[in-house]
Amino acid sequence: MTVQTPTPLAQIVPESAPFSEEQRSWLNGFFAGLLSLDNAGVTALSPAQNAAMMEQAEDDGAPWHDPSMPMTERLQLAEGKPLPRRLYAAMAQQDCGQCGYVCETYSAAIASGAEGRLNLCAPGGKETLRQVKALMEEPGASAPAAPIEAAPAAELGPKGRCRENPALATFLSRRKLNGAGSEKETWHVEFDLSESGLDYVVGDAFGIVARNDPRLVDAVIALLGARPDAEIGGKPLRDRLMEDCALGPAPDALFQLISYVTGGEARAKARRLAAGEDPDGDIDRLDVLGTLHKFSQARLSAEAFVEALDPLQPRLYSISSSHNATPGRITLTVDTVRYKIGTRPRWGVASTFLAERVEPGDKVPVYVQRAHGFGLPADPATPIIMCGPGTGVAPFRAFLHDRQATKAPGRNWLFFGHQRRACDFFYEDELQAMKEAGILTNLTLAWSRDAGEKVYVQDRMRERGGEVWAWLEQGAHFYVCGDAKRMAKDVERALVDVVAEHGGRSSEEAIAYVASLRKAGRYQADVY
Repeated sequence: MTVQTPTPLAQIVPESAPFSEEQRSWLNGFFAGLLSLDNAGVTALSPAQNAAMMEQAEDDGAPWHDPSMPMTERLQLAEGKPLPRRLYAAMAQQDCGQCGYVCETYSAAIASGAEGRLNLCAPGGKETLRQVKALMEEPGASAPAAPIEAAPAAELGPKGRCRENPALATFLSRRKLNGAGSEKETWHVEFDLSESGLDYVVGDAFGIVARNDPRLVDAVIALLGARPDAEIGGKPLRDRLMEDCALGPAPDALFQLISYVTGGEARAKARRLAAGEDPDGDIDRLDVLGTLHKFSQARLSAEAFVEALDPLQPRLYSISSSHNATPGRITLTVDTVRYKIGTRPRWGVASTFLAERVEPGDKVPVYVQRAHGFGLPADPATPIIMCGPGTGVAPFRAFLHDRQATKAPGRNWLFFGHQRRACDFFYEDELQAMKEAGILTNLTLAWSRDAGEKVYVQDRMRERGGEVWAWLEQGAHFYVCGDAKRMAKDVERALVDVVAEHGGRSSEEAIAYVASLRKAGRYQADVY
């Protein structure tokens, strides 16, 4: 079997850049080594290769596969394991599919040499990238014993079915879901898929290839001191930064570049930042714009600057509609990310793109990411329990619409919660209508900011524990969607408590019972 050889990169630092021949040679070598991680010619494994990777995985139970577990603990659990398992522990453990794999097969693909890009784990971010790079620099890591044959560069996945080959969908509309007085900004977003040829099943995710905010791009160009129309890689600089480059947390490569073109204290600080240190206690402020401001004395060529940035990653959203109910259309439920660090506003790239920048009729590059072990039971008569606070309701709205459209006889129970009932009860009218029509057997609500003590979905689960246990014993599948670090873990603990109390089991037995549900595919999570 052979391993795909990455396409050689062109000279990155132009001869016109203000460097000596020795400096230019060093920079070209540095970026060629570092930025080959982003070589777009290597694609993710096909579904068959993904399955083959999974079959080859070591059967060690992967005790670190928990998105709420800190990186240090995950690596300790994987200590002494073969390289693919330690790489696996370094991933974000969310199995979100944004990288084109799941955590386990992405790790195996890197270790085998089938995947050269080390920076695809978006949820893991810089922490995962640094650890993966460190593991791959260990002796022997570059010579895997059993390489997997990579897909040829010319063979992209089917159009609209992978991040490397998106299709175009038409943006139709957005509708705000919050009422007056809400602290949130959440949108019901709709696309027309009729010209894209795409379909999907409930549980799948929808990839959006968004563009950066022009205000941020223009501010970056101003601080860089470059011309917006300067051609970089066949595109004007402004277009490259808008469409291709991540402008969030500054990558280590940018700090490395700054350390090379500055001197004295600035060089020392840039080197420390590139090594993961925080010399001035301001690392949370150092996105790309903040870094240019901090190191304003650095004179960076536009070409080297662009090559030092990470690629702009697509964003995945849980689909909140059913193809069986509304063929040719797809909807998302999107929280708009806006916050401040110091006095500077920050914006989520894709969420603000969907909330304010894309207009009805615009064509947007998109793809459908097939779900990895998250979907309705094969038997439509199987009862389901769904926990989805906030935007976590998205896939469960899809489940309910699908079961309604297909007249599935299985009972449905939704736990939904948010801050305030008066302004944060997403899809209230349609959920209440489903309850009245008998589609929703139970609709259990939790509000954390209404008068009185805070109540969350896990509290409601414990209150209705006897019924939850009865449904599980009758074969129900249990689902949770939402925040991986806290909410999903709290829901799992509540489920263990329910099993212990109402199933008459010890804590250890209750944990084993929930683990058996997960192994049987009856406990499924869509977390982020």
